[in-house]
Amino acid sequence: MILVTGATGHIGNVLVRQLLERGQRVRAFVRPGSNRVALQGLDVECVPGDILDVGSLQRAMEGVSLVYHLAAKISLASGADAETETVNQEGTRNVLAVVNHAGVQRLVYASSIYALRVPERGVVDEHLPFDPEHARGVYDRSKAAASLEVLRAAANGMDAVIVCPTAVAGPFDFHVSEVGRGILYNLNPGIKFYVDGAYDFVDVRDVAHGLVLVAEKGQRGENYILGGDRLTVRDVAECIWEAAGGWHTGFWLPDWAADLAAGILPLLMDNPIVTPYSLAAVRSNSLISHEKALRELGFYPRPARQAILSAVRWWQERSSEPGVLPETIARAAG
Repeated sequence: MILVTGATGHIGNVLVRQLLERGQRVRAFVRPGSNRVALQGLDVECVPGDILDVGSLQRAMEGVSLVYHLAAKISLASGADAETETVNQEGTRNVLAVVNHAGVQRLVYASSIYALRVPERGVVDEHLPFDPEHARGVYDRSKAAASLEVLRAAANGMDAVIVCPTAVAGPFDFHVSEVGRGILYNLNPGIKFYVDGAYDFVDVRDVAHGLVLVAEKGQRGENYILGGDRLTVRDVAECIWEAAGGWHTGFWLPDWAADLAAGILPLLMDNPIVTPYSLAAVRSNSLISHEKALRELGFYPRPARQAILSAVRWWQERSSEPGVLPETIARAAG
């Protein structure tokens, strides 16, 4: 039996689908009352619980040989966020503690490329340390700290491996990921604004496959970057505009204007896409290498543009009317 925490998330539900296709028995660890639309119709055992509740984790891991720990809280906030810290750090400590006593053979932990110390120049790869002290925001800090906990557990004998996905795009984005929100923003016709910057994008299906490869071939205590290709913000927007059709006009925001918007928008709306954190991310070093995963695991991701196009097609297929996004999805893009 395989347990997946965060199974209703973007990576999580795609991983569940791939495991089922491989004939595996899968148990999904889901929060009570959470929306399970991403798992609808799948032959998966859903077990209610919370990674902050040790008892529920113990029940979920009974008879489990492999755990994929994907559950996390993602935040674009630059300041303090106690919930993100607690879920990502204490939740991971709880998972490690239960894995250690439950007879689980292997743990695969999904960290993040944002958890690594990123130099201003040079290639970003697995030689870089997890660094909570120099993080851009609470998400980076909490994932870096949790990753260090996993490395300590591996050093003490636990068979644990870490993966660091880059910016994930693609289909089955039922709960609208942060990248998905950016895609939806550009999908509807009209005037759009974009900023300078770039990042490495990878297809969610390739990340899920990479997780499977890590479980099969990854070395204990190692970290593997699961990345794709570097695209500029403008590249991504133009790719979406072309695929979406209709009238799109893009206006470039100079850095000073983007910084001004990032300072004002969090005061005017909940969870905006443009924040000081998100700007810092796309302005950071995005020369990211997944060579180690290719060499040691056989990880061959599809082109990043294909991932963006697949996401666009998936959103279009879920539209209530041709070319028109449902109101709920349109709100998520705002």
